[in-house]
Amino acid sequence: MTHLDELESESVYVLREVAAQFENVALLFSGGKDSIVLSYLARKAFWPARIPFVLLHIDTGHNFEETLTYRDAWAEKLGARLLVRSVQDSIDQGRVTEESGVHASRNVLQTVTLVDAIMELGLDACLGGARRDEEKARAKERFFSHRDAFSQWDPKNQRPELWQLFNGHKAPGEHFRVFPLSNWTELDIWRYIQREKIPMPSLYFTHTRPVFERNGMVLAASEILPRLPEETVTERRVRFRTIGDMTCTGAVDSPAATIEEIVAEVAAARTTERGTRADDKRSEAAMEDRKRTGYF
Repeated sequence: MTHLDELESESVYVLREVAAQFENVALLFSGGKDSIVLSYLARKAFWPARIPFVLLHIDTGHNFEETLTYRDAWAEKLGARLLVRSVQDSIDQGRVTEESGVHASRNVLQTVTLVDAIMELGLDACLGGARRDEEKARAKERFFSHRDAFSQWDPKNQRPELWQLFNGHKAPGEHFRVFPLSNWTELDIWRYIQREKIPMPSLYFTHTRPVFERNGMVLAASEILPRLPEETVTERRVRFRTIGDMTCTGAVDSPAATIEEIVAEVAAARTTERGTRADDKRSEAAMEDRKRTGYF
């Protein structure tokens, strides 16, 4: 059994445990590589039956168009039911207040939309594609991560998972976030995509795009991203290592046009993939602070 076989087997085991222990589950789908691989594994885990979870996308309204096109096509290919909940609806309902200024982002506003969706749908578990190697707060997560009735996470109150035994016991109103890809790395993900020949969004491959630089980040030029006078737009050959809200997701200069070239690039990389995310730079504990209040 290869390293990828072991990771695949572990993830499939976790997915089947979720199906066995919970009644109403959603797979949080962003259109990024991790949620794509997770949904692909879910299909494998339950084949030839359909995936027994809905796909849930929290749309900020500031997503890349390529992401939304891929999302719809991928859900149809999987034969999965796709649910979309909108941050714009949360703004219109007065549930959240949109930020203003050149650094405004809807990324953090997703938390309220997500928590509202969990309550509305009565979910008792949400599957996520987070990996422990991505970021230090995510490294603290267990496979089965408990959330209280307010969707809050307490990193000091984690349940032991000895011998891969998962405790999904919860009180009414509580739920779990479950991370079957916890032990994968970015390179594992790309090698698995290469092995399984999984189609990927075009954003991951090099393309010419109008961009500008801000605080060392390369951001896509867009009308939803106001620029400072000194920020000039140029065209560059870039690709994205992560895919999220346009206002906080940076690109990298890259000639990688194939999965093989991406694998080679990631293997040689000396910077983390989330180094291109402005949302993680807001404070030293930005991710943990968001996760404590119910973020992904």
